[in-house]
Amino acid sequence: MTRKYFGTDGIRGIANTEPMTADTAMKVAMAAAGLFRRGDYKHRVVIGKDTRLSGYLLEPALTSGFIAKGMDVILLGPVPTPAVSMLTKSLRADMGVMISASHNPYQDNGIKLFGPDGLKLSDELEKSIEERMEGDLSADNVLSSELGRASRLEDAVGRYVEYAKATFNGARLDGLKIVVDCANGAAYKVAPEVFWELGAEVILLSAAPNGKNINHNCGATATKAMQEAVVANNADLGIALDGDADRLIMADETGRKLDGDQLIALVAKHWAKQNKLKNNSVVVTQMSNMGLGKLLSSIGVKLYKTAVGDRYVVEKMREIGANLGGEQSGHLIFSDYACTGDGIIAALQVLSIVRNSQEKLSTACNVFEPIPQVMKSIAADRSILEQKTVQAAIDAAKKRLGDKGEISVRASGTEKLIRVMAQGEDEKQISMAVDEICAVIKA
Repeated sequence: MTRKYFGTDGIRGIANTEPMTADTAMKVAMAAAGLFRRGDYKHRVVIGKDTRLSGYLLEPALTSGFIAKGMDVILLGPVPTPAVSMLTKSLRADMGVMISASHNPYQDNGIKLFGPDGLKLSDELEKSIEERMEGDLSADNVLSSELGRASRLEDAVGRYVEYAKATFNGARLDGLKIVVDCANGAAYKVAPEVFWELGAEVILLSAAPNGKNINHNCGATATKAMQEAVVANNADLGIALDGDADRLIMADETGRKLDGDQLIALVAKHWAKQNKLKNNSVVVTQMSNMGLGKLLSSIGVKLYKTAVGDRYVVEKMREIGANLGGEQSGHLIFSDYACTGDGIIAALQVLSIVRNSQEKLSTACNVFEPIPQVMKSIAADRSILEQKTVQAAIDAAKKRLGDKGEISVRASGTEKLIRVMAQGEDEKQISMAVDEICAVIKA
């Protein structure tokens, strides 16, 4: 399904250039409002954002679009993406919006939309919004007497802090020293409060946003500072969130980095023993490490794979009745507590296991040996994947690897990149496969 605006995680681009302009943001709001007005009552939408400078550009544009359609707007200010999902349901809103480009640099921004159930919109709904954006959006503007209003929810941060803490089931973190890297992003207020109020000693990193330093050499995509801080401060573990706090990467007490696959393995193993793993299943994406699959198979847990994107993971989890899923990149979904990736709640579930097992994180997370993976990103348009020479190179590489490895070549849904990944026992062989495919794409 070809789409003009939406990628794998909403609409994204360089701020103040199409499609991330005030004009397009207003059109998105007006088009979405037309889909989500469902009766004769005053509809409401919640809008959150991360800490990017361009949030000041897009927030009022979206607000204007919704108000023109008679919807009341509740502004949350800087909050994590999962807080928008949670508050959309909690406030009985008709939809939610998060203004964020997640792990991208500050120059980018994005718009993520949620339905009244707190779930990200399906491909079909996004397509409907795009079709509406191409039509006459002023046709169903409300009368001036029926315009919506905008207000600010002053306790949005406090509501989410209490919600996150409640998922920890009454346990405490007293005696734990934790490094928390907020990526100068949306969780800079929320994250330290959650872990400190639960009793931990918090060593805070990258919690001073200035509009331009979000994700800059910090957070879930640049974990070196967090890992080093764990060792330097003799901390028990480290937590790194991304710009909108829907991703989690951790480090054990030795500073070793733990990605989403390793954290999923830890939780799946413990939950399977405790009969907490619904349908005895885990959902991941095609980027997941083969080592995780081998581990889950060895303990009798079924593994399902989806396209890249946490909303596809969520859709599959709902389809099969699973309560654990996620991505290697750190989007971890615990559907008993949240219906989107949530870095803070995911960290609390890992900490709960560490607390109950009374093990160090290095021991608890020593669950499987990752299979070698090689990934490279090439700046190119997604249309390059339709070239016969590129398809032939991919097919040839897959044939050479056979059942000893896997190859994934896909267009990024958030950046103008082609991502080439191979994994298998023979690191030299998979490196050659990636290099060959990349060379053909470059050519």
